[in-house]
Amino acid sequence: MISNRLVETRNAISRFIAYSGPALIVSIGYMDPGNYGTDIQGGASFGYSLLWIVWLSSAMAMLIQYLSGKLGIATGKSLAEILREKLGRRIFIIPYWLSTEIVVAATDLAEYLGTVIALNLLFNVPLMYAAIFGAVDVIVIIGLTSRRFRLLEQLFLLFVSIISFGYLYEILTARPDPTQIVLHSLVPGFENAHALFVSVGIIGATVMPHVVFLHSSLTKERAQGKTIEAKNKMRKFHLAETVIVLTIAGIINAAILIMSAVAFNPAHSQIESISDAYKTLIPVFGIAAGMIFLITLLSSGLASSVAGTLAGQVVMEGFLGRKVNVWIRRLVTRFINVIPTTVAIFLGFDPLQILVYSQVILSLLIPLAIIPLVIFTTNKKIMGQFVNRKITSIVAVFFTMLIITLDSYMLVSGQSG
Repeated sequence: MISNRLVETRNAISRFIAYSGPALIVSIGYMDPGNYGTDIQGGASFGYSLLWIVWLSSAMAMLIQYLSGKLGIATGKSLAEILREKLGRRIFIIPYWLSTEIVVAATDLAEYLGTVIALNLLFNVPLMYAAIFGAVDVIVIIGLTSRRFRLLEQLFLLFVSIISFGYLYEILTARPDPTQIVLHSLVPGFENAHALFVSVGIIGATVMPHVVFLHSSLTKERAQGKTIEAKNKMRKFHLAETVIVLTIAGIINAAILIMSAVAFNPAHSQIESISDAYKTLIPVFGIAAGMIFLITLLSSGLASSVAGTLAGQVVMEGFLGRKVNVWIRRLVTRFINVIPTTVAIFLGFDPLQILVYSQVILSLLIPLAIIPLVIFTTNKKIMGQFVNRKITSIVAVFFTMLIITLDSYMLVSGQSG
């Protein structure tokens, strides 16, 4: 009897490992350089006080990504493909597609900046050369793994592991106040209008619209030709993977803010750039902490660039309803931000502020992905037996309305940072 249970457990674990990958790839969107920018500014400016928004954003992300992956499993189609079908006419499809491309562009801006800054600080590479390498890194990585997608998933596992262990070291070095962590994880509030602005940026950096589109595409590939019974098992594996991986991503997000609160608040609350953050870390926590910070940033930038490029391809093919030349799309996605971002850096614009503003743009565009996602997953004609439970739909609608409310309040109040 015990032997049979062991065999069943091993088989279940083997099937779970065989399925895993989609949530791992999209999870990097929840610990990308945009998160570094918003979490560093949040921790430096407001200490531990915005921890609750990090946990709330992570809970939102977990539910939304679960719904996205479930949509792909249930329908065998991506969110972009279903949107194209429902919009029907090109006069509606094209503007929606172009708006979604802004999401991809804003995401790629943060990822590109993170890679360039990390290369510059870690290896003392001049910004010009770092910008060139940052433009081609994703093309090289995807080129080397294009024939073996499982290899790409394993590469993501490596990147996520580097970031996770890196921030475990940072937290052990920082020795934060556990009482403050618990207090500000449970007690919500904004110190001022700027705290609201940064909070919206944290939401934008966490609930990433481009990976909402990507997740449904990744799971639909695994669901092709599967029976309802097989899809049911996939949904359970998908739920488990999403909860596990995005919990890790949420902890990393919180760790970035906590480390920033300990290192920079209040003595260095006006951190002007990631470069300043790195230089400030060294005398506070030592050179090892500074180097590990940059290594995690580089891993984050490289991995999230790949995820962003994959999302761009999914969005374009889904809305246009046709296959797009893979290499043309990858070049377009990667280079769309290279020239303006490089010019901005050389003109002396604050990279940290560029990161934060890009995440606020993402937050304002989140409804493009999550409103149709919630509508589709509550529709039994689309989802069949995979339709949302009532409580799932209620929570999803609440999260959607909360995001829209925070965005609207920020716009009405005129707070721009």
